[in-house]
Amino acid sequence: MSSPANVVKAMLTLAVFAIVLLLSANAEFYKHSIVDVFMALALGAAFVTLSVVQPSWTNFVGVAVCSIVLAESDYRLMGFRPRLMAPFAFVGLSSLAVLSTRTIWARNRERTLLLYAILPAVASLASEYLSPVLMKATEALHPKTLDLYLYSFDCSLRIQFSFLAGQIFARHEWLGFAGTVFYIALPLPLALVYAANLRLKGPDAFPVMLAFLATGPIGVLYYNLVPATGPIHVFGQNFPWHPLSTPQAMNLILETLAVKGPRNAIPSLHMTWVLLVWWNSKRLAWWIRVVALAFVIFTVLATLGIGEHYFVDLVVAFPFALMVQSMCLYSVSLQQSCRRTALLFGTFASLTWMALISFATPFFWISPVIPWAMVTVTIFVSSFLARRLQSAEVGKARVQAEQLEAVAEARPLVVTV
Repeated sequence: MSSPANVVKAMLTLAVFAIVLLLSANAEFYKHSIVDVFMALALGAAFVTLSVVQPSWTNFVGVAVCSIVLAESDYRLMGFRPRLMAPFAFVGLSSLAVLSTRTIWARNRERTLLLYAILPAVASLASEYLSPVLMKATEALHPKTLDLYLYSFDCSLRIQFSFLAGQIFARHEWLGFAGTVFYIALPLPLALVYAANLRLKGPDAFPVMLAFLATGPIGVLYYNLVPATGPIHVFGQNFPWHPLSTPQAMNLILETLAVKGPRNAIPSLHMTWVLLVWWNSKRLAWWIRVVALAFVIFTVLATLGIGEHYFVDLVVAFPFALMVQSMCLYSVSLQQSCRRTALLFGTFASLTWMALISFATPFFWISPVIPWAMVTVTIFVSSFLARRLQSAEVGKARVQAEQLEAVAEARPLVVTV
């Protein structure tokens, strides 16, 4: 005879699969989420989470069967047109259903671990779903942009990296295709690195996902400080083959422009996320580190090459990522100098860059040494403080492990400072 608890679990399981089926069969959800490139991959990231946190043939078979049911429902019963990205969404929705079912029926520590896997996944999807709304709001709030100010800084370096990368992409289509794939596949390494940390550290891995989730809302606030779009939106068909010459850029009249497009240039959140992916992959398997590094490299190329960002956007992403990382890494006390310094430097440096771009662009034209020195110092110090912050977290985890081991062996622990 079934216990009341099992009846409740069975009802919750049926509710989960019913919700997934209803979402898949909803015409609006299919049109705006299942076939959307970014949303489909955000859904598909749930399969990465499931595969890392609880890999088993039972789970994979369940995902496969559920995906086939969703596809049959949409194409045969609902009559939706098949789209390229739909399979990713079907697999993702199925993974969420299987992961939810596993969570419902799990016990104690396993349930806690699975909850830490599924709740951030759902929150991430909600964030991805709301992102277009926030982007439209920034465009409505700021009808004119400061693109020329950002472009002027890039030109003060005497190398226009966005135009240069755009020309490389145009000459080597395979590289442009690869960069674009890495650019749109960002949800996958986010899920991979968080899930791997979760399996390694358990609930202590949550600051990683917290940093991933916090990046979007905080980034939107920065977008409103210096609203800008990207060179492709300003130069149009002149990008990437017809940049201004250095003398033209030096004498460029800096003014705001009425440009259509989301105000999501500075800082580059794509660059911020891949930096967080790289920093938080420190203790993980070598192949995960390789994946993380590949996303860093190709994201740098793609953000510039497709014309969505200026080089300065990527530079500001370093202190911005450091600020977010230190803000969310609550496992390290704010009383520790490494976290406090990282938070203060990340906040101060990122806001200082925003102010200088807005009000002191001519300062960078005094000599190319000035902008290059600022770029170098910003990247180096941000990377150094991030590494120091991660080392403090690793050190704390090691001390905790030694304490647990000492308790288990019922012997006194001597901690050497």
